[in-house]
Amino acid sequence: MSPAVLLAFILGYFVILILISWLTSRKSSDNSAFFIANRNSKWYLVAFGMIGTALSGVTFISVPGEVGAPAGNQFQYFQFILGNAVGFIVIATVLLPLYYRMRLTSIYSYIEKRLGFYSYKTAASIFLLSRTLGSATRLYLVVIVLQRFIFDSYGVPFWLTVLISLGLIWSYTFKGGLKTIIITDTLQTFFLVLSVFLTIYFICSSLDLSMLQAFENVKNSSYSKIFFFEDVLTSKFHFSKQFIGGIFVTIAMTGLDQDLMQKNLSMQTIKEAQKNMFTFTGVFVILNIFFLSVGALLYIYAAKNGIDIPLDHITNKPRTDLLFPEIALNYLGTVPAIIFMLGLTAATFATTDSALTALTTSFCVDFLHMDKAADPNSAKAVKTRHTVHVVFSILMFLVIVIINALNSSSVVSLIFTIASYTYGPLLGLYSFGLFVNKRGLHDKWVPVICILSPVLCYLLAAYSAKLLGGYVFSVELILINGLITFLGLLLISKKTDAQTKF
Repeated sequence: MSPAVLLAFILGYFVILILISWLTSRKSSDNSAFFIANRNSKWYLVAFGMIGTALSGVTFISVPGEVGAPAGNQFQYFQFILGNAVGFIVIATVLLPLYYRMRLTSIYSYIEKRLGFYSYKTAASIFLLSRTLGSATRLYLVVIVLQRFIFDSYGVPFWLTVLISLGLIWSYTFKGGLKTIIITDTLQTFFLVLSVFLTIYFICSSLDLSMLQAFENVKNSSYSKIFFFEDVLTSKFHFSKQFIGGIFVTIAMTGLDQDLMQKNLSMQTIKEAQKNMFTFTGVFVILNIFFLSVGALLYIYAAKNGIDIPLDHITNKPRTDLLFPEIALNYLGTVPAIIFMLGLTAATFATTDSALTALTTSFCVDFLHMDKAADPNSAKAVKTRHTVHVVFSILMFLVIVIINALNSSSVVSLIFTIASYTYGPLLGLYSFGLFVNKRGLHDKWVPVICILSPVLCYLLAAYSAKLLGGYVFSVELILINGLITFLGLLLISKKTDAQTKF
């Protein structure tokens, strides 16, 4: 596939996004529009657009690749997705009503009113750290694909590819913020969904299979096993671990995350927000079935055509998340290659643009307190918001460049681990606030608890096989993380006669 064609497509794609940004922000680009879209968003647009935010470019290429991984992953990821669905329902019925009763712009304002100043700053800081690291790492993994298949051909250095990517994202988000992103994410989710279905169609055509035949082939293949009930101690794929982990990962990393909650807070009523969440959940579950099906078809196609899993340029070991781009860009033809790049670009930038907006919102509200200013939409406040937006773009750029300079795939894994571990304390903080009555905190000790909890969790995971009779933790570790934080908060709490309730 010609790099020039792919590059021209990407540039044309961003021209459309920048045009949308101009149209949505030309009448109103103040802080109210940027932070909460004037609380006037349509629930069906948010529901559909959130798919693109929830499914990053890493998901787009990694989930299909993991189906045929040497560890025998198959469709086990769907167990996690079922847990996600339950988690989304909990968010819609427990957390969203709380956020709407309090009319929050930043969800961490709840922590300030319920637990105190230091608890509030700790929760907001956890989000800023986690989302900056997580989003930068996700963008890094996709920039590798862009570098490998496009920019290497022009001799463009990696750092410049990163700068171009972030510059393009900044160009259509800095002015309209959430108001723009709700529209662009809807468009990008459409492209993402379209690319998944068209990819299935193109692979089926290459294999001379009808859609029904392809479904039967996937169903009867060695890749389609969903439920794993064997060896609860040592297997990370056991249903209980994946399902329970899926519930609490969703509650912590979606319901307690400013990025994914910000869109929900932009609607007029709680009923619309809940309608959005329930609709999003159904589409999310169904779409992941198709992602897994793409993975099975990729491995069937690779086996038939003698295609090996591409090697990682660092470790020189097979890397499953490169199989999808390898087949789409080098074997299926020009149109499928463009369709793949469309889906990858849409998934990647829908996640990153949303993260940049949420990071800017959280810092402006939680640390600069713009929502409490006499005039939050003044020219000075808007200028400050622009500066914060630029600073977080630069931070992402630096994180990505550092990861690449360290030149180790283990660094990527480490940063993802750090980002996921830090959400556990949020789970503990909100649980304490919601379920513990008539106890207040020694607030200054909260940051210490929230640092110690992930450290203890890491040690527990590292030595669990020795300490717990061979037990190996998987994604359910986030529940333990939240529980340790919760118990730590109980230790530094004291009885009080009254408690503020919302």
